[in-house]
Amino acid sequence: MTNPIADPGHGHSPATWTAVVIMLVGFAAATVAFCFEQPTLVWISAALIPIGAIVGWVLAKAGYGVKGPKYAPKAH
Repeated sequence: MTNPIADPGHGHSPATWTAVVIMLVGFAAATVAFCFEQPTLVWISAALIPIGAIVGWVLAKAGYGVKGPKYAPKAH
C-alpha cells in the first residue's frame, strides 16, 4: 500500500550552493549599504544577485548540477 517517495534532489549540488551563497552575499551587502544610505553600494551589491544566478547556471551546465557527471551526492 505504501509507495516509497523518491528523493526529488532539492538542488543539493555545488552549482546550487555557489549560486545561493553569491546571491545571499548580494542581498546582505545591499541591505547593509541601504541602511548606511550608500546607493552606489546598494546597486553594486544588487548586481551580485543575477551574477549568482548566472554562475549557478554555468556551473550546472559544466556538470556540477544535481544530475551532472561531476557531482557525486553523499550517501544518506
